[in-house]
This record gives sequence, C-alpha cells and structure tokens, in this order.
Amino acid sequence: MKTYKIACIPGDGIGQEVVPAGQTVLAALAAAGSGFKFDFENFGWGGDWFRAHGEMMPAAGLDALRDKDAILFGSAGDPHIPDHITLWGLRLKICQGFDQYANVRPTRILPGIDAPLKRCQPADLDWVIVRENSEGEYSGVGGRVHQGQPIEAATDLSMMTRAGVERIMRYAFRLAQSRPRKLLTVVTKSNAQRHAMVMWDEIALQISKEFPDVQWDKELVDAATARMVNRPASLDTLVATNLHADILSDLAAALAGSLGIAPTANIDPERRYPSMFEPIHGSAFDIMGKGLANPVGTFWSCVMLLEHLGELDAARLLMQVIEQVTADPALHTRDLGGSASTQQVTQAVCERIAAAPAGRH
Repeated sequence: MKTYKIACIPGDGIGQEVVPAGQTVLAALAAAGSGFKFDFENFGWGGDWFRAHGEMMPAAGLDALRDKDAILFGSAGDPHIPDHITLWGLRLKICQGFDQYANVRPTRILPGIDAPLKRCQPADLDWVIVRENSEGEYSGVGGRVHQGQPIEAATDLSMMTRAGVERIMRYAFRLAQSRPRKLLTVVTKSNAQRHAMVMWDEIALQISKEFPDVQWDKELVDAATARMVNRPASLDTLVATNLHADILSDLAAALAGSLGIAPTANIDPERRYPSMFEPIHGSAFDIMGKGLANPVGTFWSCVMLLEHLGELDAARLLMQVIEQVTADPALHTRDLGGSASTQQVTQAVCERIAAAPAGRH
C-alpha cells in the first residue's frame, strides 16, 4: 500500500482548526479502502513560533519538508506581528524556496451556495486563475533609505524574467488546453507598465503559437474585474502576475460565495520539490477558537493535493462529497449564512466518505 508523507503546517489563527480538519478528512479517505495511507508530520511554525524563537520557521525548515510528498498549509498572519514578517518568513519562504512557481486557484459556485451575482447561473462561473508565484511584484527587490526623515524613500521593484514568464504562460496554456472550453485570458497592464508588462504580452503571444487549439485573449487587469462581474461566462482559465492574480482570485472567491470555500495549490510542475496546498482565506483571528471556520476551502485544497499525487478517484469522491455537504443549508458555516460548526461540517464529510459505495473509492 502506498504511503504518502504529508507535512502539515497549520500556521496562525483558524489555520490551526482547518488543517486538522483536513487531516481528518484525508485519513477518512484512506480508511475507506482507497489503497493508500498518509503519514502526517505536524510543524508548529507561525506566530507562536516567532514569539518563542524570533523567526516564523527554523532556518533549516525547508530541509525538514524536502522529502515530503506534499504540504498542507493553513494560514500565515498574526495581529501582533507585522504582515510582511509573517508572509515572507513562512509562506513565501516555502513557495520561493521550493520554486512553487504556479499558484492555481479554481473557482466555481458550489451547490447550495448563494453567490452574489444574481444574474449568474452556476455554470457561468467556472474559472481557474493561474498566478505567477515566484517573481513579479512579490520578488522582494527594493529597499528603504533615510527612514524617519522628510526625505525618506521606499521602493518595491516588480522583477520579471523571460524564463519566469515563459514557464507560467506555458503552464497556463497547457492547463487551458486540458479544460473543455480551451479558453485562456491573459491579464495584463501593459498600457501603464510599459516595460515588464509589455514583455509579458510579447511572451504570451510567443507561447500561444505552441497551442494552436487554445483560444486566447488579453484583458487589462482593471477591465478584468468588471468582466468577472458582468460577463463571468466569457472567462475560463486566466493567467496573471503575482499581484494581479492575488487580487483577482479574492474577487473570484467572493463572487462564488465566500473566501471560506476557495482552494489554492502552490505547484512545482517539475516535481523537484513538494507542492503546497492551502485554503485561500487568511488567519481570521476574530473567529479563532470559536469553531466557526469554514473547512471547505481546506477540503477542496485536499482535492487538489490528491490530484497532484495522482489519486484521481479519491479526489473525485472527495469533491462529490464536498458538493453534497454544501448543498445542505444545515451544514453551512457562518460565512455562508448558516450556523454549522467546523466540527459538524468535518463530521458530515467523513460520514459521507464512509458511506460511499466501494466502487467509488
């Protein structure tokens, strides 16, 4: 029987509630006769670790993760620690350290979810946003001088490389090619950012020639926000820079009903290092410890984790069960207008996995 080694990093806030829920669901899948099992190793890195050790994760932390088959991550963010420390010290350290350059965020309206686009049918909103995850606006290039003085200056430089843009464009075109509509929208801002984004556009055109069966178009990022609201059915797969996709994917999750249901995969497509899977929501300290967190985003992230491991039957089963649970209003958490707890939703998912016919495992 195949054993998958999974690193679990709950991180901060409600990450400490939804990651254990994800482990419970993955264990339920393994126990249901799926032909594999999991070896979980928990890492207590995050804000509490920072207070004890002065760093978000150990300097040698990447070495502890390197031999894992995948990483299940919760959230990074603590109201008592500056955001740039929590982000760069943990999540981005892992993403960049393992060159997880493709951040993939599927979005669709799940059964039973009351999405805010009243003129939109669920089939109209079925997107995957591909986010360049290694450079761009989050490259970390910049600095501050003359701090505290009237002449203080600060810079953040968006760094794009031909190699980085080519590989994310190729990944996005290949993903679009694998989807039924074979449709890709390249998000840009080359009308204002006339150097790096112009190169981004040029490389998109170049890579498109490798995928003649993919229909593609180009959209300015500001216009893309309006198009997501007004013409959701015109979109399918989108590719955008690190910052642009970060913003657009939060809008996409909100349009689908809640940030609590949205998943993320940080992928190393070449599989040199473990890839990392996480819900899109933040640490949500205001509801931490109250049992209110929606675990669906983590469960959907577990679907992507299973797909990455090649366990497609188990991934399909888990997604079917997630849809059964969201279709039941009694199992909606507070962010979806209900009163169900994290534990109740987790238990319902596990019960449905156990009750599934053996042939679906």
